[in-house]
Amino acid sequence: MLQRLRSWLSRVGLLEAALLMSLLIIASAVWLFVEVADEVIEGESQRYDEAILRAMRHPNDLAQPIGPAWMKQTAVDFTALGSTAIIAMVCVLTVGFLALRRKWHSVLLVLGSIAGGALVSTILKHFFERPRPSLVPHLAEVSSASFPSGHSMLSAITYITLGTLLARTTSDRKIKIYFLAIAVFLAGVIGLTRVYLGVHYPTDVLAGWCAGISWALLCSLVARWLQRRGAVEGETPAPFTQ
Repeated sequence: MLQRLRSWLSRVGLLEAALLMSLLIIASAVWLFVEVADEVIEGESQRYDEAILRAMRHPNDLAQPIGPAWMKQTAVDFTALGSTAIIAMVCVLTVGFLALRRKWHSVLLVLGSIAGGALVSTILKHFFERPRPSLVPHLAEVSSASFPSGHSMLSAITYITLGTLLARTTSDRKIKIYFLAIAVFLAGVIGLTRVYLGVHYPTDVLAGWCAGISWALLCSLVARWLQRRGAVEGETPAPFTQ
């Protein structure tokens, strides 16, 4: 199997293989989002959503989450990484990094990607207008609609998009993997904390991940296309080491 994969990669090339894989993931994520949204609209997912929420609380006191006492505060701290304030700060810091490296087109691409993703998130929330969970007390402040999870979607959009774009600033494979691994980890943890804190149903988070990943990969493909046309700065060669 591995030999066949290597043979296929050598025939089509790594660039084409990455393009095909990205398109496959985007198509799969969009399909899964539509399926989840359909289940939510018809109410077929409600039983499972509530069962998971209930499983994360003490049976005799639904106001108390399961786990040690420190886990609640840890979840609150991690979920803040998907808040508007933190997302904006991360965006500014990333733009500053790209500006210092004089990658001006990448700066515009980052700003457009995150702003566009935030707009898509807002539109989806207004379209579905799903109420927040009422089965368990909320352990974090919320104000908007529930579906899809804005924290999950925006964190996936922001961190995966930035991780992908930052990975393009270097040709060092280890640094590329590091950027992408951190991005996926942050998006995943933030989404899980939304369910743990009782402010989102699991299907909200799953849909948010699907929408965020789709948008992030779409932005990545646009960046790759612009880079090949010379509209976006290319990779920075890795330093020579003995």
